[in-house]
Formats: sequence, C-alpha cells, structure tokens
Amino acid sequence: MNDGPGPGCWQGLTRQECFELLARERYGRVAVTDQWGPVVLPVNYILDRHTLVFRTGEGTKLDAACHGHRVAFEVDGIDPAARTGWSIVVRGEAAEITDPAELDRLDRLPLHPWAPGPMNRFVRILPARLTGRRIAHPAAGPAAPDQHGRAAAAGPR
Repeated sequence: MNDGPGPGCWQGLTRQECFELLARERYGRVAVTDQWGPVVLPVNYILDRHTLVFRTGEGTKLDAACHGHRVAFEVDGIDPAARTGWSIVVRGEAAEITDPAELDRLDRLPLHPWAPGPMNRFVRILPARLTGRRIAHPAAGPAAPDQHGRAAAAGPR
C-alpha cells in the first residue's frame, strides 16, 4: 500500500477532519469482545461533545459499557464511481450513561434506533485514540479490481 503523496494513495486525516466526518454520518459499527471473541455490530449514533453516543437494549453492547470495556468504532464513506473513500476508527472506553439530567438531554437529541425492541439505554464511547484516512484514485484509471484484487477484464472472454 502506498502511504506517500500522489494519486492513488492513503492520506491521513487530522483530528478535526475526523470529527467533522463523524458529525455528518449517523451509522457505524462498534467492535466489542464477548465470551466468543471480537464481534462487530452496526449502530446508529450521534457525535455529542466529541464523544460517540448510541442507544441500545440489553445485550453485548450494553454489557461492554457496563463493565467499562475498551471498544473500537468504525465509520466510513465510499464513492465507488469516483473510487474514493475515507475511514475513521475511534478506540476508547464504552460507558453506560446513567445521570438523569444527561439522559434527559440526550433523549432530546435526534438519535432514534432503527433496530426493533426497547433501546432505552445510552452508551457513550470516550475516544482515547482517533485515526482516519482517505484514499483518492486518479480520475481516469483502470477498472476497479475484482474481489480477488485482479484487474477487471476489458470485455468478454
């Protein structure tokens, strides 16, 4: 992988750029570890005061938060037509929010779970490490590689 400047390379995002992209999006994946090992689960979230907040019910995500486990959170944006994209990873501690005043404030934010069932518990991820990167390809490049990383054929064989 090319990490230097130029076309078709990864470019690191600043902390500010990461927070701006996190604020624009609403869906990501949280990675926690349970008795079976790592598991990645989709969540809708909101960026609140430079922390990530999502709603959940009983289960793996809440268990991780109740025990103050370290988690990872990932969100990205992809433009397949332009062959560009970005990815942000937040690593930190998950904590259930229990303060009544804070819960009342959060309940008024536009954070409405998509998943069925009671999602009345709030979890905050306190970022300890925030990294992001963007990839940009030349505007006119070869066809995107297939699922095995090979160049796509120009026509039928």
